[in-house]
Amino acid sequence: MSTSTPHSASPDPTSVFDHGVEHEQVVFAQDPASGLRAIIAIHSTALGPALGGTRFYPYASTAAALDDALALSRGMSYKAAVAGLDLGGGKAVIIGDPTTMKSEALLRAYGRFVESLAGRYVTACDVGTFSEDMDLVARESGHVTGRTLAAGGAGDSSVLTAYGVFRGLQAAAEHAWGDRDPADVLAGRTVGVAGVGKVGRHLVGHLVEAGARVVVTDVSEAALDRVRQAHPSVRAVGSTEELVASAIDVYAPCALGGALTPEVVAGLQARIVCGAANNQLAHAGVDKLVEEAGLVYAPDFVVNAGGLIQVADELVGFDFDRARARAATIYDTTRSVLERAATDAVPTAVAADRIAEQRMRDVGRLRGIWLR
Repeated sequence: MSTSTPHSASPDPTSVFDHGVEHEQVVFAQDPASGLRAIIAIHSTALGPALGGTRFYPYASTAAALDDALALSRGMSYKAAVAGLDLGGGKAVIIGDPTTMKSEALLRAYGRFVESLAGRYVTACDVGTFSEDMDLVARESGHVTGRTLAAGGAGDSSVLTAYGVFRGLQAAAEHAWGDRDPADVLAGRTVGVAGVGKVGRHLVGHLVEAGARVVVTDVSEAALDRVRQAHPSVRAVGSTEELVASAIDVYAPCALGGALTPEVVAGLQARIVCGAANNQLAHAGVDKLVEEAGLVYAPDFVVNAGGLIQVADELVGFDFDRARARAATIYDTTRSVLERAATDAVPTAVAADRIAEQRMRDVGRLRGIWLR
């Protein structure tokens, strides 16, 4: 296995400092024997070691994979800071199709890569990886969370990710409509969920239990079938475009990032946007469009922090009830962000950034760069 030191999307690695990359460290690795090609991006260790999942995805290019790692790791720094965790932000991507490339050899090679960073980065599950995969990674590294319960880990982090999104949505609904107890603020409302994979299907369960009408879409028929079998009242539509144009009260993007484009914002009939997908704002300036459209946007890195909370609890000996109780406070955090946005007269995404940045400044200056 070979690794290289900080790099940017530019073809010339020596120009990293000229391209606005704010990350502490970006490391590439490959293991030809197993086919591993991976990138770990450490955005910040101001609050502690960088914790973030491993995404296994067939990126079109190395540059696309790097862009994703950089954006996702930055989001993890902000997510941990807003959630009040003593953790920094990092993310890893493995380039390739997990359905054909994933193997014990590859995952263990990746584990050795993680271990080479000596604890500055702690990994977990993400798109394309599961708790069973983390068990294999952990055979080579002591810096792994999200392992199976049988291996002493926190298990599937999508459970508390979905719960946290649900709690954030309750806060957003109370902010938008008020006059109801949070427990029934979603009753009778129509929620459109785009993506019913690991997180989305758990979110659907919470919504149905809360009395919401749920409409879903997914590119996977198998995923749709699982949800409809578990919840016969759920209705499916053929595409995200159809879902967005529907008469829904809440839009919950729960697939990949970039869900909120100017076109989507212009066509949305929903009052609230609150979902589990990372990096929902397609590009800078969309947050302002969201505000101008009168949408209540619960920032993704605020409401989807439940999974991070779950795997972070594993670092001190996992206790599900303790982690769930902390994930429940996402309701209060979301309320604080919405109130800060109103007070500062800024989009909610800006308000959330300010809260995170303030904590990283106030606490981070006491710690400096985290070293084991």
